[in-house]
Amino acid sequence: MKTHSGEKHYQCLLCDKNFSQNGSLKIHMATHTGERPYQCSYCDKSFIRKDNLKIHMKIHTGERPYQCSQCEKSFSHQKNLLRHMENHTGEKPYQCTQCDMNFLHKHHLISHMKTHTGEKPYQCSLCDKAFSRNDRIDMHMTSHSEERSFQCSITNASSVTRLFHKMALLKST
Repeated sequence: MKTHSGEKHYQCLLCDKNFSQNGSLKIHMATHTGERPYQCSYCDKSFIRKDNLKIHMKIHTGERPYQCSQCEKSFSHQKNLLRHMENHTGEKPYQCTQCDMNFLHKHHLISHMKTHTGEKPYQCSLCDKAFSRNDRIDMHMTSHSEERSFQCSITNASSVTRLFHKMALLKST
């Protein structure tokens, strides 16, 4: 009944937070002690709460109970399915204030905004190139490698990736 009344009789002696249930206080105390009693039997991760371990275990078991009703994809976590479902609506709620582009996810808009500001925080440590997105510098770093994993079947040219090859073709025309 305490939960519904909002009464909080269990107080943390370390930070003065109050809880309506003793179990909630015990879970909270682990944030102070660092105790993580629920250990994964497959890897070295451990958790404060048993339900978090259960969620984590799906990574190792391959269990993907959340099936998309629009396509063949399935997910281990419901939140990932909900995020995926946004792809099917066609709605892009995040609009750029500088141009007419819209984005499905906020982080895509934030990344896009750097094209307007010219901000390029990701600097190559081997040359003077800089990039607005971290995935672009990752791709760029492969250009310093001798490895050429993409072989064009038409031009017989080799490149680090198919995208690099397309970009080279566009520059040459």
